[in-house]
Amino acid sequence: MVDYVQFGSKVISFNLEYSNRKSLGITVTSDMEVLVKAPIDAPIELIKDKLTRKAPWIIKQQSFFLAFHPRTTPRKYIGGETHLYLGRQYCLKINISSAESVKLKGRFIEVNTSDKSKVKQLVNDWYLQNARAKLFPIAQILIEKFNRYHVAPNSIFLREMPTRWGSCTPKGKILLNPELIKAPRGCIEYVIIHELCHLVYHDHTQKFLDLQSKQMPDWEKWKSKLERLLA
Repeated sequence: MVDYVQFGSKVISFNLEYSNRKSLGITVTSDMEVLVKAPIDAPIELIKDKLTRKAPWIIKQQSFFLAFHPRTTPRKYIGGETHLYLGRQYCLKINISSAESVKLKGRFIEVNTSDKSKVKQLVNDWYLQNARAKLFPIAQILIEKFNRYHVAPNSIFLREMPTRWGSCTPKGKILLNPELIKAPRGCIEYVIIHELCHLVYHDHTQKFLDLQSKQMPDWEKWKSKLERLLA
């Protein structure tokens, strides 16, 4: 059942489930959805009243997860268009050539191709190649810092995720969005540290936030930068 409450000018939609439980539970998922589990006999007015009282916390949680939702501006794959790489803007330069290649050259991402229709695929392949080359070594350095907590991911994979920058599965596998290669190193480290903290604390409790702050005291700066840079 889907319903909503009004909090000031903001509408908070929520999914409501009734079950054999004694208390009302409110959860904000990493997809920013609000889930409410209520006792079977709980009046809807009581449920909405509690949601309204918890609205500031709900909005804060949704804001917290916002940085993990890629909202990259669509780019054109034509000469002169700017593209991000490790947080810096580069201008796309296309050369007609029989040998296909993509490389950084000064302030340009230089693409050599005999067919301009291939530029997008060539650039995306280049990004993926660099994501593999850069993200895993950064992750390995951070993983070693978590040895003191006796945790380590079972594996790390790159996976295109339209609504996530990173994810940690219940079995300890960490997934990273290859689009992170477009962000500054600090943003990349923030996402990886966030997922590593989930190996210690599965939920976003105060203990989780304390651990994240201990591992990266300025994480809020990089979270904010990630939101602004790729918005």
